[in-house]
Amino acid sequence: MDADPRSVPAPRRTILITGAGSGFGALSARALARAGHTVYAAMRDTAGRNAVRVAVAEEYAAAHGVDLRTVELDVLSQESADAAIAEVLARTGTLDVLVHNAGHMVTGPAEAFTPEELAAVYDTNVLGTQRVNRAALPHLRAQGHGLLVWVGSTSSRGGTPPYLAPYFAAKAAMDALAVSYAAELARFGIETSIVVPGAFTSGTDHFANGGHPAGATVIRAYEEHYAGLTDQVARRLAALAPAGADASLVADAVVEVVGAPDGKRPFRVHVDPADDGSEEVSRVADRVRAEFLTRIGLEDLLTPRPVPRPATGPAPSPALREVAA
Repeated sequence: MDADPRSVPAPRRTILITGAGSGFGALSARALARAGHTVYAAMRDTAGRNAVRVAVAEEYAAAHGVDLRTVELDVLSQESADAAIAEVLARTGTLDVLVHNAGHMVTGPAEAFTPEELAAVYDTNVLGTQRVNRAALPHLRAQGHGLLVWVGSTSSRGGTPPYLAPYFAAKAAMDALAVSYAAELARFGIETSIVVPGAFTSGTDHFANGGHPAGATVIRAYEEHYAGLTDQVARRLAALAPAGADASLVADAVVEVVGAPDGKRPFRVHVDPADDGSEEVSRVADRVRAEFLTRIGLEDLLTPRPVPRPATGPAPSPALREVAA
């Protein structure tokens, strides 16, 4: 008699999560470790301002008997991304899942941000994912399997309150990048899932650590007509959240996606207790994408193709990524 598939434990994965010092990243790292995976919580400045968070992760791993590790990774640096992936491979020998979680929020009137300030938001939220992909994908492509989990935002397609324009624009760009990568990696056996959190005003440091524009003169002009708007937005978003809307729900969704069978994972998962409309819009957009790829004969790109693992030969190093591409 065949065993009940529900009783078969999910395979143990080696996972790297960016921006895992706090918020969704830290919660997901702990939850994935509790689920039995080997988890690398990546964060920058592990010997400096994040040394305390490294110690907390080590204490958590010891107290709960889980395999939760930390690794230095600054998504603003290609050299740092290359070194982090190389360290994971050297210590563990493999990498199965990459969770793009690192992000930075800024608040204020869009006009008040200089182009350089706007670019800095893109650097973290969009270009950071590209740096880590360029470090990790040569290995995932060579091994013929893997999973990219992108932590997006309902703001890409749902409700968009004012004074968050740079963050919303960057998250929308990241979402578009994830969608394109999904098709381009499918024939390498690499799967994509986009986890889409709504506005969680507690349990994360988004609002507390958010940046602000330097354009004081512009800010004063807007205050004449939009006085206290940033605080109003935060309060009203918090008021929309039903009881029990904890940021750990996002971590639970990440664990569920990672634990799902290869090739059967949902393309997009919304975690939006306030329901700002993003799920409805995304459902249409994702359906149109699937229908269009089918119309042009590329429906195979909608599901990752299983690729046999090579019998021998190491994955190409980051230094050889251009040759391997």
